[in-house]
Amino acid sequence: MRKSFRSIALGVTAFLALSVLSACGSSNSSTASTLDSGQAQVLKVAFNQPENHPQFKAMKEFGEKLKERTGGKYTVEVYPNELLGAQRETIELVQSGTIAMSIVAGSLMENFNPDFVVFNLPYVFDSKDHQMSVLNNPEVVGDLYKSTEDKGMTVLGAFHSGIRNVYNKTKPIETPQDLAGLKIRIIESDTNIKMMGLMGGTGTPMGQGEVYTAIQSGVLDGGENNELIYTNLKHVEIAPYYSYTQHLMIPDYLIINTKLLNGMSEEHRNIFKEEFAKAIDKEVELWDADVATAKQAAEAAGAKFNQPDIKIFQEAVKPLLEEKLTTDNTKALYEKVRKAAQ
Repeated sequence: MRKSFRSIALGVTAFLALSVLSACGSSNSSTASTLDSGQAQVLKVAFNQPENHPQFKAMKEFGEKLKERTGGKYTVEVYPNELLGAQRETIELVQSGTIAMSIVAGSLMENFNPDFVVFNLPYVFDSKDHQMSVLNNPEVVGDLYKSTEDKGMTVLGAFHSGIRNVYNKTKPIETPQDLAGLKIRIIESDTNIKMMGLMGGTGTPMGQGEVYTAIQSGVLDGGENNELIYTNLKHVEIAPYYSYTQHLMIPDYLIINTKLLNGMSEEHRNIFKEEFAKAIDKEVELWDADVATAKQAAEAAGAKFNQPDIKIFQEAVKPLLEEKLTTDNTKALYEKVRKAAQ
């Protein structure tokens, strides 16, 4: 069924891409004329998680508020479950203006500005509150979020996306030695590959939609993610050992086509940003309750949770921080992040 679903999803992706191109692919460069004609502009948002995810819920409410406050000039359609493609693919669709927005993992943004690496380093954030106090503070991230505009996209803000932990089908992970020989799915980035190597395993980049089958067939031994994804995507069925290594707190960014954003009236752009700020707060509010529910469901499905001593892993990944924090920009940004924790 999963292979079949993937095939269907790919077909839907192609159809939607063609539909958006023909129906409103050029609207980003002619937003004013579209709105002047009284037609509502449909903003398609790519998302790689299911409808019960806090980010989906927050974005749905965001769309309702945006439509209400703009008098129906803008409507938002969120496509979950990678229906518009894997995250890397959807970034390209946003850049080209084929779709309006996408929610993407922070690691992928390193490919467009290496300074994003600071927020993707292991153990850089101490808590969810610490993370969110940094990621939506214009004094810290303003220039960084605008730095990709010449590539056709702008970062609007960041969602909390949980604390990532390792899970696998073989055994509890207590030390880096326990990860030796295990192939663990990671988000594609040089940083994550090196991180997993230092943690003792072998990092294997792969799209989220392929992970279940890969673990089931033995191509992978496990993954690393938060409790919501672990439970919602039913990875507990084929990888019951979930270990709280707490190694990453990578944000998810909402990116938007830059021409589309700039083409909005000042009034609508301000409404857009105000409502998205509220959506971020809403998502954070939903997160803890949803994690508790997901963990309970995973335990009922046979998950075995354990709490290793994270100091061992923190020490193991220190060389990665030294390797990545090499420029004045990254060092200054890292200092701001750590200062916010005090």
